[in-house]
Amino acid sequence: MFDRPGFGLYIHWPFCQAKCPYCDFNSHVAAEIDETAWISAYIGEIERYARETGGRVLDSVFFGGGTPSLMAPDTVGRVLEAVRAAWHRSNDIEITLEANPTSVEAGRFRAFRDAGINRVSVGLQALNDADLKALGRLHSAAEGQAAFELARGTFDRVSFDLIYARQGQSLADWKHELSSALALAADHISLYQLTIEPGTAFGDRHARGGLGGLPGDDLAADMYLLTQELTSGAGFGAYEISNHARPGAESRHNLIYWRSGDWVGAGPGAHGRLTLDGKRCATEAERNPRTWLQAAASGCGESDRTALSDADVHSERVLMGLRLVEGIPADWIPLAKEKVNKINGMAEFCSLRLSNERLHVTDAGRPLLNAIIRELLD
Repeated sequence: MFDRPGFGLYIHWPFCQAKCPYCDFNSHVAAEIDETAWISAYIGEIERYARETGGRVLDSVFFGGGTPSLMAPDTVGRVLEAVRAAWHRSNDIEITLEANPTSVEAGRFRAFRDAGINRVSVGLQALNDADLKALGRLHSAAEGQAAFELARGTFDRVSFDLIYARQGQSLADWKHELSSALALAADHISLYQLTIEPGTAFGDRHARGGLGGLPGDDLAADMYLLTQELTSGAGFGAYEISNHARPGAESRHNLIYWRSGDWVGAGPGAHGRLTLDGKRCATEAERNPRTWLQAAASGCGESDRTALSDADVHSERVLMGLRLVEGIPADWIPLAKEKVNKINGMAEFCSLRLSNERLHVTDAGRPLLNAIIRELLD
């Protein structure tokens, strides 16, 4: 499980029907999209990366965004044809598409399945209409649940996202909503605490003092602990800070990130990590959709490729690996036992533990993960 972190492909579709006020992803609203041009650009990038990595076995493909369920199913199918021509694929390859639960997009689920998608992640975000409106979502709670039920009947593997610690949300509110969500869930659920990011509509509103009713730190921490309690009790154990799954249903693509595997990033603003000739490189694509499309059509959509230093590689491995419940090999951290004792001695509870030659952050330590990592890498 730990010795082969895997190899994946991330495809970024940068377009949405509307920009959500909390979103800081590279997403844009466009009146017209020439999907034929985008197909050609994606295929060109896939072929270019395949020339560098053609001997690899591909474990996952992830269509993210933006809102990739706005793509025509034929676009997805054409891209996946190029993928099949470019790489050998594992027998159980995971091919995920992020989807919004509007009735129009849900109506395409069967066509996406026929195009090659075998896993869908549905962005429900909330289960009541008032909060969905506040979050800028275009679907109702009823539409969301109907779309998810349709996804469950169409794909073998389905997930959905919820955001908590929303404006005016109490602990009792979240307990009721999460209980309902767990009754709805199939095998995977992602639960994210609302964060206010600079440069977003929420960020600007918050800076002006206009985003009232956000939970304080203590209430947010209580919501996190409640989340762990309810998900675990329902059989959806946390395998990463924000992700919960039944055993065997973990997102294989995201595990590639967290286990420091390699992946190709194609599409505007997409990041990748590739090990070439024994050296790990970070890749980054042009961020602006029009600029990326032109660059990819000219032969290369990358804006930057950087060889990572050994220190950078080590830091990334620790930073990403400790997000996982499985942790990291203890020998990644010099003097691991001494550092564990030091960090645990700085708090009233055990934040880290060593077991079976692996280093794990405890449930109690997870809210302090960033501080723990700083101490370990110091």
